[in-house]
Amino acid sequence: MKKNTELASVVNNAIKWERSMHETNIVVALKDGSVTLSGTVDSYYKKNLAVRAAKNVIGVKEVIDLVMINYGNSFKIPDTKIAKDVLSTWRYNWEVPNNQIKVKVANGWVNLEGEVPWKYQEEAAEKAIKNLPGIKGISNLIKVKSESTDILEKKDIENALKRNWSINSVDIKVEVQQNNVKLKGLVHSLYQKEEAGRLAWNAPGVRSVANELAVIDV
Repeated sequence: MKKNTELASVVNNAIKWERSMHETNIVVALKDGSVTLSGTVDSYYKKNLAVRAAKNVIGVKEVIDLVMINYGNSFKIPDTKIAKDVLSTWRYNWEVPNNQIKVKVANGWVNLEGEVPWKYQEEAAEKAIKNLPGIKGISNLIKVKSESTDILEKKDIENALKRNWSINSVDIKVEVQQNNVKLKGLVHSLYQKEEAGRLAWNAPGVRSVANELAVIDV
């Protein structure tokens, strides 16, 4: 397992490798595979970019995001304008059932609520608005409630994991009880853990995914 200082350096380099993050002041602290990111950036997009870069590093088991957003005193977008921009963005995205989602904005912080039948719709609702100016954070409280009553096939989920080149599915155990999925086993990065969970959610009829995969170093 990499030492804390070595892994912190790898994470720091991964963040700075992103083109828009070269001059960004992000501080990386690491203890036993848990990464804490702090500092200040000038957009929500950059904040998410830093977190994603850290998650993709092999050996990182957890990312604690303490990065603050400072748009500057001269840049201020009213909450009402942000809310309108969110709704407008969703209107042209076929993956987002905007009539099933409510949005509230307070001091630049966006809260999403509602129910959708598919996990990808919940994810798309958040992903579509991450680059909008003025946003300081997003609380995604959208619930996924599948309309399908079909019983899940364990083999279908296992095959989906095998098809993904980035995941070593040999180390992943899939458990299915009615329409609830549990993933157990080992992966080598938070990216792999989240990707396995995403694939499990793609199965028709999924009501919940308990992602208990453990992240280990190589």
